[in-house]
Amino acid sequence: MRLTPATHKAISYACRHFHYSKVAPSATTAGYNVYNCKGEWCGVVLFGGGATINIGKPYGLVQGQVLELTRVALNGKQEHTSQAVAMSLKQLHHDKPMCRLVVSYADCDQSHLGTIYQATNWVYTGLADKGDTYFIIKGKKTHRKSVHSKMVVVDGAKVHCPQTLNAVQKHIDPNATIFKTSGKRKYLMPMDKAMRKQIAPLAQPYPKNDDWVKIDRTKFKEAKDGTDNETE
Repeated sequence: MRLTPATHKAISYACRHFHYSKVAPSATTAGYNVYNCKGEWCGVVLFGGGATINIGKPYGLVQGQVLELTRVALNGKQEHTSQAVAMSLKQLHHDKPMCRLVVSYADCDQSHLGTIYQATNWVYTGLADKGDTYFIIKGKKTHRKSVHSKMVVVDGAKVHCPQTLNAVQKHIDPNATIFKTSGKRKYLMPMDKAMRKQIAPLAQPYPKNDDWVKIDRTKFKEAKDGTDNETE
């Protein structure tokens, strides 16, 4: 398995075809193509600045010191999904040496446990964003910030769309509805020993479901032949 820098075209294609969200992140700080041992392109792994400028505040970090793993958009041809993530983190450490922490989330609404994060020894810190309100617009779950970014005409003036259901139904989609999320499982990957020590007290037991089996992490320490079907 090998990585190369991902182009905008590769990012767009992989996110639209291989990721459940069907959309690319608005901004990418670092993106990597993933190729399997046969040289076949498998998709991309992407990192960005996060949904909020305060993403690093709980850990005493500023922008540039913390990034978010925003997409693992792969087509299943990779030998190990977790190996692809681990290799991407290693390359990110080389390309962005100021980054001390990577944050990622497993979407409860998609029944994701975060298997790939557990397999690569991320620190699980519990649920985040539980009860956050989204809109379902034209059949798609849409964040309030995305609604606010849309310009609409109110009383003859162009303004950002108000983040209310009435406004969304009036200006964007008359059939829009409210959706309350079940939350996201939050994982942290420290990029240096000091950060790992700092976040260690935040660690909680990994979430499991009825089909959970203990993960053998030894297979991710080296590139080996074989296949698996891990998902986010």
